[in-house]
Amino acid sequence: MDKLIKNGIVVTATESVAADLLIMDGKVVALGDNFEIPVSCEIIDAKGKLILPGGVDVHVHLDLPMFGTVSSDDHYTGTKAAAFGGTTTVIDFISQDTSNLEENFSKLKEKAEHKAAIDFGFHANITNLTPEVEEQIPNLVNFGVTSVKVFTAYNNRLRLQDGQIFQVMRIARDAGILTMLHAENGDLIDLLVKEAVNQGRLNPEWHAKTRPAWGGVEAVMRGSALAAVADAPLYIVHMNAGGEVDQLEYVRSNGLRVMGETCPQYLLFTDDRLLEKDGAKWVCSPPLRKDADRDRLWKGLSNGVIQTIATDHCPFFYNGRREIEYEGKKIAIPGKELGAGDFTKIPNGLPGVGDRMPVLFNEMVSTGRFSVNDFVKLTCTNPAKIFGMYPQKGTIEIGSDADLVLWDPAKNVEYGVRYSQQRTDYNLYEGFHLKGFPEMVLSRGEIVVDNGVWKGRPGWGKYVSRTRFSASL
Repeated sequence: MDKLIKNGIVVTATESVAADLLIMDGKVVALGDNFEIPVSCEIIDAKGKLILPGGVDVHVHLDLPMFGTVSSDDHYTGTKAAAFGGTTTVIDFISQDTSNLEENFSKLKEKAEHKAAIDFGFHANITNLTPEVEEQIPNLVNFGVTSVKVFTAYNNRLRLQDGQIFQVMRIARDAGILTMLHAENGDLIDLLVKEAVNQGRLNPEWHAKTRPAWGGVEAVMRGSALAAVADAPLYIVHMNAGGEVDQLEYVRSNGLRVMGETCPQYLLFTDDRLLEKDGAKWVCSPPLRKDADRDRLWKGLSNGVIQTIATDHCPFFYNGRREIEYEGKKIAIPGKELGAGDFTKIPNGLPGVGDRMPVLFNEMVSTGRFSVNDFVKLTCTNPAKIFGMYPQKGTIEIGSDADLVLWDPAKNVEYGVRYSQQRTDYNLYEGFHLKGFPEMVLSRGEIVVDNGVWKGRPGWGKYVSRTRFSASL
């Protein structure tokens, strides 16, 4: 049904204006206060509310196998959780399970499209570079996959050597594909992990100590240098260390087309969490850092050095031996208890896809540190621009998809598992007092969340075929 949203404040990355908004066939077709209203039109009163574009989370891992288990959110539960938090588009990753990139794409798309409750896209991991794979990379654009990810860590599993990364960058550049980089030093990590294990240092804190920040700093600069020689754009995922921001600022000031992403966990927590009794909950890669790193990340966001905030959502149960109830059914999935007594066996990853928007709205907008327009820019518009979905996604314009969030800036919530809807047994932000919260969420004009009530369904989400990379921000 067509919808008219009245009396709200429409917010984009550049302005906030009082306007009515007309939705027809899943698109925004009119903005303002003086247009013809269809007879059969549902009217939604948004008085006192902000109307934001749906969030765009360009870094999630759904149904991902790891350490003998699987991340606990699949393409239904993860996208449902995203919607509850005001995110209406996510991008997952295609694992390079075979040397046939089209086959890998088709397999994941088939798995996701009958489950996804909101729209979704894919990046492609390149973890085994052969001449056959080199020939196939340009063909990814035919499937709407216009970004590839490479790793400088996870030796003998995911890592490519520098020359291979350089070659991927050149091939991707010519095809209109953006290269993404997981920046850590795999050799350093392997040596330090081996030493820690031999010395019996197996507590969760050693996960961070064996993945030092300097390894990430070095890898950011190394990846940027490769991109400079290749004359290729580069996107650094999950930036976590202050020194990484310093390197990004340096290369950008020298004209390189390098962009950065950080995540809420790196902005709000430190590695002290790993020392707590439930330290395994906080194990992710790269790990949490220090207060000084958090401060530098915030500064990088405020001065435009970092362009996006995603989540790296990859949840696991804290205690997968204990069932939780999800949609009326009992479920338990092996999780972080697998690494009890040995940090090397703890599944790496944190929940976050449903938390990002409400937690950051509180930390950024409600505190006055950022404008609501900057919030939209970092969580919606910039991600959509960089990854070839703008203006279909990430903004509110005539012709854009009607992915919208009616946001109550005055609503107070004591946040946690009760609100988050992520399919796991804990929440990083349990007990956080949030001011400002999504009241209603629309995906392509259909209400999927209404005052905490789920109205979405598996299979509603559509695959987003993205355009070639063109937006270096």
